[in-house]
Amino acid sequence: MRVPNARDLRSANRPDRERSPEIDEDVTGKELDRATQHQIKTLEANSAEWVARHLVMAGRLIDDEPELAFQHALAASRRGGRLAAVREAVGLTAYAAGHYGEALREFRTYRRISGSNVHLPVMADCERGLGRPDRALDVVRSEEAQDLDAPGKVELAIVASGARGDLGQLDAAVAELEIPQLDINRAFSYSPRLFRAYADALTAVGRETEAGKWQRQAVVAEEALGQGMAEEPDIIDLGWDEEEEAREEAERRKRIAHAAGAAAQEGTESSDSQAAPAISAEEDAAAQRPSADAAEGNLDDAEADYFESDDAESDEDSAEPDEEAGEAEAGDAENAGAEAEHTEQQDDDRRHDGSED
Repeated sequence: MRVPNARDLRSANRPDRERSPEIDEDVTGKELDRATQHQIKTLEANSAEWVARHLVMAGRLIDDEPELAFQHALAASRRGGRLAAVREAVGLTAYAAGHYGEALREFRTYRRISGSNVHLPVMADCERGLGRPDRALDVVRSEEAQDLDAPGKVELAIVASGARGDLGQLDAAVAELEIPQLDINRAFSYSPRLFRAYADALTAVGRETEAGKWQRQAVVAEEALGQGMAEEPDIIDLGWDEEEEAREEAERRKRIAHAAGAAAQEGTESSDSQAAPAISAEEDAAAQRPSADAAEGNLDDAEADYFESDDAESDEDSAEPDEEAGEAEAGDAENAGAEAEHTEQQDDDRRHDGSED
């Protein structure tokens, strides 16, 4: 049974809303990778520690207790919901816990904040989890999917094969996995998983002999990679080959040169034009930090903004009406009406004074 966090005493808590889970005493928050720590540093100090420790707990529990990990990620989102790493954590833990609607919403928000399509395969699988294999295939066929790396394309192919199976298209499920990465003579980190998925698809269409061959090859790949029972890998998966790496490096240099030329041109033109006022780094950082009153309050005394969404269909069960916003709009309308009435009265008084003169 989960023990509530003693520091979570939010006035916003309702009887039907769970409080944040307790954090293990040995968790400091410094266990996170550097990229995530860099994002969290933009928060106020106490909030940053709170968010970091809950993220560590989410990562620690996601495999064994995914539901509890999801609650930790939600606790982090209450103070760091504008950070890409936090939205990613909520999405991953929601997916692990089987909350596919919440996961899909969070991955979309993560993609909007970060610009990364790395979780497209999981998003497609969320569509399958929601009983929408056709929409999963739409994700697989999207333009963004073409830019994934080799492991991402493998995961997407596995999801596409599953979606075809959901639709009863068993031969198409086999075809979805016949991608360039399905090479029986080479083993990469994704190969055992791909080989087994292909073997399962072959079994479903009655091609038992071929399926057995790929099942055996999956074991061979695991041994070569040092996975499974093997301790030392026979080969190392370098991911991209040398030619691909060279092309990528050439493209990167081209983008750098183009950016440098654009910056030089902009510097020349700026001498003849007036510069727009800029916000100082201090002002920008202050705008990103919570207000002093919020910082002094309890760290978890805020509503989770992870409910914000651009996907009305997948979050219809978790959306809550914003009563305060409605009251504010009504108040603004009332004030506007009163001001207009006052202005009209002043005009009448002036006309009356003019007639007497």
